[in-house]
Amino acid sequence: MGYAETFKALSDPARRQILELLKKGPLSAGDIGSHFDMTGATISYHLKILKQADLIFESKEKNFIYYQLNATVLEEIMLWISSLRGGGKDD
Repeated sequence: MGYAETFKALSDPARRQILELLKKGPLSAGDIGSHFDMTGATISYHLKILKQADLIFESKEKNFIYYQLNATVLEEIMLWISSLRGGGKDD
């Protein structure tokens, strides 16, 4: 995972909204799609971008694929951004 892929994924409002939905728990692509006025193919594209950035992961359960938020990557980004801020007067 690189920061470029992560920031590209986060740059799109629809993908940020998908992450908001997933913070409440796992959802199928159909459940995610029901919150948007876009085609299933477009939802799949957004999910693919989020997976490539490691912001989400999928798990298979019977005939369904469920998507979940990968909070670890978000925590890494927050730590990196926080480190840029510095903390002391010598920074």
